[in-house]
Amino acid sequence: MLLSFVVGPAMIMATASAAQVHSRPHHGRTAKSHATTPPSAATHPAAPVRSQAPPRKRSVKGGSESMEVTATRRTVSQNSETTIGIRELTQQVSGQNVLKAVGQLPGVSYSSTDPLGVDTWGASVYMRGFFMDQLAMSLDGVPLNDQTYDNPNGLNINNAWMSEDITRVSVSQGGGALDQSSNTNLGGSMQFFTSDPRTRAGATVSQGFGSYAMKRTYVRLDSGEFNSTGTRFYVAYGRSYEKKFDSSTPGFMQSVNAKLVQPIREQSKMTAFFSWNDAEVYGYSDRTLGQYKLNGWRTEWLAPNYPLAFKYAEGNYPANWNNLQSGSYTQIYDGGQSTTDYLGGLNFDITLTDRLKWRTILYAHRDMSFGTYNAPGICSPGTSAAGTCPADGSGNYNYVSGQVPLSEEVWPTQQMREGFVTSLDYKLHRHDISAGIWYQHNVYSLSNQYYNEPQLGQGEPVPTVGPYDIYGKAFATAWTYAYHTNSFQFHVQDRWRILDTLTATYGFKSILQQTAGGNTYYNSNSDYSAQTNQGPYGSITVGEGFLPAVNLDWHFLPRHELYFDFAENYRPFIGGAHGSASPWGVQNQQLFNEFKKNTAPERTFTYVLGYRYTSHFLTAGIDGYHVDDHNRLLSLSSGSIGSGASGATTLNTHRATMWGMDAVATIVPFHGLSFTNSVSYNHFVYDSNAQLCWGDTVDPDGNPIAAGCGSLKGKKLTGYPSVMYKMNLTYSWRHASTWLDVNYYSKRPFTQMNDLYVPSYWLANLGASYVFGDVGPLKGVKATFMVYNLFNAKYIAMMGENGFAAIGDYQSTERGSPREYFGTIKASY
Repeated sequence: MLLSFVVGPAMIMATASAAQVHSRPHHGRTAKSHATTPPSAATHPAAPVRSQAPPRKRSVKGGSESMEVTATRRTVSQNSETTIGIRELTQQVSGQNVLKAVGQLPGVSYSSTDPLGVDTWGASVYMRGFFMDQLAMSLDGVPLNDQTYDNPNGLNINNAWMSEDITRVSVSQGGGALDQSSNTNLGGSMQFFTSDPRTRAGATVSQGFGSYAMKRTYVRLDSGEFNSTGTRFYVAYGRSYEKKFDSSTPGFMQSVNAKLVQPIREQSKMTAFFSWNDAEVYGYSDRTLGQYKLNGWRTEWLAPNYPLAFKYAEGNYPANWNNLQSGSYTQIYDGGQSTTDYLGGLNFDITLTDRLKWRTILYAHRDMSFGTYNAPGICSPGTSAAGTCPADGSGNYNYVSGQVPLSEEVWPTQQMREGFVTSLDYKLHRHDISAGIWYQHNVYSLSNQYYNEPQLGQGEPVPTVGPYDIYGKAFATAWTYAYHTNSFQFHVQDRWRILDTLTATYGFKSILQQTAGGNTYYNSNSDYSAQTNQGPYGSITVGEGFLPAVNLDWHFLPRHELYFDFAENYRPFIGGAHGSASPWGVQNQQLFNEFKKNTAPERTFTYVLGYRYTSHFLTAGIDGYHVDDHNRLLSLSSGSIGSGASGATTLNTHRATMWGMDAVATIVPFHGLSFTNSVSYNHFVYDSNAQLCWGDTVDPDGNPIAAGCGSLKGKKLTGYPSVMYKMNLTYSWRHASTWLDVNYYSKRPFTQMNDLYVPSYWLANLGASYVFGDVGPLKGVKATFMVYNLFNAKYIAMMGENGFAAIGDYQSTERGSPREYFGTIKASY
């Protein structure tokens, strides 16, 4: 068996990212920006590579059935797409976020604070300069949209479906798939596909163990075909538990996935799917760069040490904290999240005639989430001694004896999406013509509330994962936002095989979106929010009737492929809270009205030119890309996450450009060994003289920086490395396999003015597996062992979770995990 982790050049181009903030509102001051069904015809179809080694069929013994599996030799790159197959996905830790596998592709930057990626607050993805709220994401055709934590219009793939039941990922790094339903796509797409139920009844069980009490349990039951029509289904359950590497507080997630396939005659089928996910995560501490210098790499939230958090909230914290931008919020008691998601629907794939197919997806998604932080300085009136805390908990930092000088700050959010996708595909001679529409209705709300914490010795503190009303109902609400959004998309495209060696795909899409809502309540007491007046409320309808896309794929010689890609993309405005990169994120109604009148949604023009060579011994390629980005919005964070001085300003940067290239080569010197190397370069700069202004702040050494203004022109994109290098070495012999992957990320700009950078780092992972085969009644027994962060590197993983400041230090980074060990045993019956 031959495995390879990354191949084929990452193949498309990207555009600049719009709202770069991946943040939940911190204390009211920094808002969030934050089937195996065949892949649909895409803007960049994967035309057959004539020199590609043909797929090998093999019989896999295991479970309660023998399956015939068609497997390519390695990850497949054709035209401007890359498909990550099941072999690469199995090189992950069981239960790990599937985005980790995507992060091995050239041009893709993936980071997570915890190795499994359970904490979505501490995980991020960039693809050729685009953040994960600017990419098109889908699961079996269902739009997932924005992948950021607590987002207003999407669902993170890790919460949508368990990684064990995702069989492949199709990644397009340019304009993305033209027919992929999305209102977030500016620079590429990821399509995730789930496994179908097996044709014979059986069960699969895996159990994983790891460092810091990590446990991952996975169980799947397959019905097999249980009637004459071929009806079959599976139900799977997964449970992940891991303590933080620098604290005893845990992250927990459990999921249920179910899928039913009903064949309809010989060439049609109906698929029903359902997913439930529940996550209760104690998050890692948000840190300034100054905190690493002052307190080292092991600084963490204080839970479960409530007495020490109480003492710090009284004002008895180290004096040198006052030199840090984070101030009294350098160490607080805890922070985290509790989320529950439901996703379900029906997928129809109907063959009407030999030439005509009809595909329709009906879906619904509901999310209920609670993001939390312990808030020193906002006292708890319900548990404080009489007369020591105002009824609304205000009076920051005025501690008196008998007062409970802290409270629990909670952001409840709710989201309900319903929609459908329908398309017709028609074959006419050398043309494959498709047309379709997507409609989605989305209701979203977000608020900021405060709950009582207990006196010392009079009860346990409020858990960051709830319930929150242990000591009474919320005593104050800072603000509430609510939105209704209707999204509509139409596409038509033609894939024309001009010659046997030349294919052109061309078409266009139209987008129309209407969002109504805004600030429905705000607290005039500035202790809770930087809002000094009612935030904006109103309706915005935007759209674009003609967004073209063209792709040419030419196999001009055997083994040689040349491709070109162009796409225009458009991202409608998204509703957000105060301080988000959104028209509704500005300070007041007047600014909103001016913004609505004078600012258009972000638009990108993406160009890619690439070449690839493919043989049994070598697969190599290089492509270059260019992006013109118009009307990119930024949310500029300032102040401390826990001070009334914190706020944000929405800025239209007007114009940015991006140039880049990816080069990759995979060598297979002999059967069983593959060696992949890739290098990526990205040069993103703002082109306009948009002015940034900032208030008084400090640098990481505590030196004051005076308020001022500066031009954004020539500044680089925050959070994304200019240079990445990735290597994978895989060797397989009989039933054993081992692999090593190494990633290098260059330094990343931490501020919009580029005065601070996060250091570069290397990250290596080592894995090995052995298939024991049948052991008693068990079939296909397999053991896997992995080492994460092999050389125990100290590095900053997540950055920008609370936004990016214009200049100076800011409490908006999380460190990456130290070295950890994982092992998994898997068997079928």
